[in-house]
Amino acid sequence: MPKRDEMARNKYLAPIAHRFLSPELWRFTRRSVPRGIALGLFCAFIIPLGQIFLAAFMALPARANVPLSAAVTFVTNPFTFPAWIVAANKVGGTVLNIKAAVGVTSGDSLASDKGALAVFFETAGVTAFGFVVLAVVSAAIGYLLASFSWRVLVGRKRRRRLRAMELRLDSRLGKGEQ
Repeated sequence: MPKRDEMARNKYLAPIAHRFLSPELWRFTRRSVPRGIALGLFCAFIIPLGQIFLAAFMALPARANVPLSAAVTFVTNPFTFPAWIVAANKVGGTVLNIKAAVGVTSGDSLASDKGALAVFFETAGVTAFGFVVLAVVSAAIGYLLASFSWRVLVGRKRRRRLRAMELRLDSRLGKGEQ
């Protein structure tokens, strides 16, 4: 991952560097982190190539965390992509339920009525729709989980700080009475 100052010197980013290198897009805040995770997950499933750049550029108008949105796209990488294709095909087939819509029973085969090219395009369409469903659902779940996790982590940190302050105050008051 390139550093912020390396990106500032890049000649291709010069027209948008003032916007892209804004400090608010690089901080980890309670609003930018869930947005970055949701954008990264959405971009990871919506297109197979170039999702890092898409996530980084979509983070600009969404005011999401740029490095986080780019990093989360690695959930779909060359090693896991075949498994995601199978999962997208299953999800798309389940959501569309093509066999029930056409009226095919479980013993019949759709392939017997069509050519191989038609079956390929049907499978590709089901898989593409499955990727869209995975993109939307994973982005929503990622946003909710990141928001909840952020709230829990900040709550724990605040409780620890309050406990430490209470102990310091007790020790000061206890020492002052003696």
